[in-house]
Amino acid sequence: MLYFYTGNDGERLRIELGKALAARKSEAVRITDAHAVHDLSAALEGGGLFASGKRTVVLENTLTNADMSEIVLGRLKSLKEADDDFYIIESTPDAMTKKLVSKYAESTEKFELVKEKKAETVFALANALQSGKKKDLWVGYRREIAAGKSPESIHGVLFWAAKQQMLRTPADARARRLVARLAELPHEARRSGADLEYALEHFVLTSA
Repeated sequence: MLYFYTGNDGERLRIELGKALAARKSEAVRITDAHAVHDLSAALEGGGLFASGKRTVVLENTLTNADMSEIVLGRLKSLKEADDDFYIIESTPDAMTKKLVSKYAESTEKFELVKEKKAETVFALANALQSGKKKDLWVGYRREIAAGKSPESIHGVLFWAAKQQMLRTPADARARRLVARLAELPHEARRSGADLEYALEHFVLTSA
C-alpha cells in the first residue's frame, strides 16, 4: 500500500505521519535522499528471508535525488500492490511528480501552511528569543526551515535580536550569554563538521 504526504507545513506533516506510523505498531524503515542508492533498493525489495510481519517504509525526499527518483517512480505500481506500507514524503514535488505519485497512492495528504502562517516573518523568532519562550522559538524555527528559510538568515536574525536585547539591558547576563553563543555558533559548526541547521536547533532547544 502506498501513501503520499506533501506540503511545506513540515511540523504538521510529521505529527500526522507519526500518528499513522504509531497506528501500525511496527518499526518504520526510513530512507532519505542522504542514503546510498543500494539502501533504497534493499528497502524496496522487502524484509528478506527471515523477516516477519508487515513492514512500514518511509521514503523521505528520495524524489529530489535523480538516481533515487528513477528507482522509486519506476516502482510505484509494485509499491501500491505490496503487502507492506510505503510512505512517500516530499515537501515540494513538481506538478508532474505529484500527479504521477498520486495516481498510485491509496491516499494523498497535503499539509500546506495557511495564509496566516505564511504571513509570519522570521522576525517573530526575535520576539520568542528575547522573551525566553523556548517552545515558541523552536516551533517558529522549524516552521521557518520548512518554509525554505536558510539557517544562515535565521542565525542572522537571532544574533541581531540577542544584540538588541543586550544593548537595551547591558546588565542582562542572559542576553550577553546568547550573543556570545550565537557569535561562536557558525565557527563551532564548521570545526565539528555539523550542519548549521542542526547546530541552530540545538541552540534553540538550550537557549533558556
